[in-house]
Amino acid sequence: MVRSYNGVPIRIPAERWQHLVERHPEMQTLRAEVEQTLAEPDMVQQGDFGELLAIRFYQNTPLTSKYLVAVYKEVSTKDGFLLTAYLTSRPSRRRQVIWQR
Repeated sequence: MVRSYNGVPIRIPAERWQHLVERHPEMQTLRAEVEQTLAEPDMVQQGDFGELLAIRFYQNTPLTSKYLVAVYKEVSTKDGFLLTAYLTSRPSRRRQVIWQR
């Protein structure tokens, strides 16, 4: 378990991780990076349905240099969980940035 940028513990349930790597096989070896992105993002964007997107740039990934996006939900100040994660060339420009390093 890791804590989000504002201190909420974020769980990564085994079922969620399995679902994530089935849909995004390139993420298989990036669990540590997902945890780091949740704990130490470069920026956090607001999702469309109350979720948050923690985003961090990585120079070396299985797909060259990419941004890792970890999508998570904070249920309360004491609990949250990972929804999914993926690699992208750049963060969304349409989403509101709610925190930036």
